[in-house]
This record gives sequence, structure tokens and C-alpha cells, in this order.
Amino acid sequence: MTIDEIIGFVADLEGVLAVTPRPGDGSPEISWGDTFFFWSPDGTVPAATQPFATIVTKNYPGDERSRLDRPGSFRVNVAAGKDCFRHWTGHEPGEPADDDPAATDTVLAHPVYASAGWLAVVDPGPRTTAALHELLRTAHQRARARHDRRHGHTGRPGNSSNARRADTYP
Repeated sequence: MTIDEIIGFVADLEGVLAVTPRPGDGSPEISWGDTFFFWSPDGTVPAATQPFATIVTKNYPGDERSRLDRPGSFRVNVAAGKDCFRHWTGHEPGEPADDDPAATDTVLAHPVYASAGWLAVVDPGPRTTAALHELLRTAHQRARARHDRRHGHTGRPGNSSNARRADTYP
């Protein structure tokens, strides 16, 4: 799977805002080229909400174990929740994992945010395509439900607009 394929898949989910920071947009340089996915039916970056999934293209300080400094490497991070996390890792979020955080095309506990129920896939490929699609759909549904609870929505509104993109990603 390519970064563009993943961005396209997630951006096609209802109410998604995909943000890819670029030079000159006011975002921190470390985030340039990465992509952040938010549930945002109004198309604006939520002020007090974390993304439900991200694509990172480089090592971040304190998060080097996935070895994203390898040419072409990237990692998809997904706020999967406790149930999905348990299903994929066989243990509770926050419990130590024996995973190699640099293993490719494998669903793993996120090397930094596992305690919050995040999963990760470095360089997704044929073994993880279906799983990653399902994890991204689940994270999207969880983000929508969280938004609805916070804003007092009790049911699913009609089909709101499709994804909005806040970047110029080719």
C-alpha cells in the first residue's frame, strides 16, 4: 500500500478531514509531509481533539524504534481502542510487548502510544491491507461516536458531506 492509497481510502470515509502539513502553513517543521485524519463533518481542524489515525514518514524524537529513517518507510498509526488492541496484540494496552517496532507489514502495538490503545503498521503491504482498512474504519467510527457524545448527537444524521482535504497532497 502506498501513502496515497491510504490517504485516499481514509479521506473517502464520511466526515473525514485529512491534513498534511507543508512548509509555510504555520505547522511545525517536524510534521511536514505527515498526514493526520480527523472526524470533522464541518471541515475544520477540531480544536480539542486528537486525530483518529496518522501517517508518519520520519522518526520523531523519542520515537525512533520503528526505523522510519529507512528510505521510503512510513508508519500508519490508528487509535484502535482497547478491544481491537487486545485482539491484535493479545494483551492489554500498556502491558509490555515483545514486538519488533520496525517489523514491516505487521499490525503491532504502537511503540509510544500503545497504552492509549493505538496500533501501528510500518510499511503496510499485502498481509495487512484488509486489517488496516478495517482498523481505520473502526477508528473512524469511534471518532465519530466520540464527537457525537461530546456534541449531544443521539442519532446518525443524514449523509453529511464526504471527506474534505485541508492540504494540497497530490
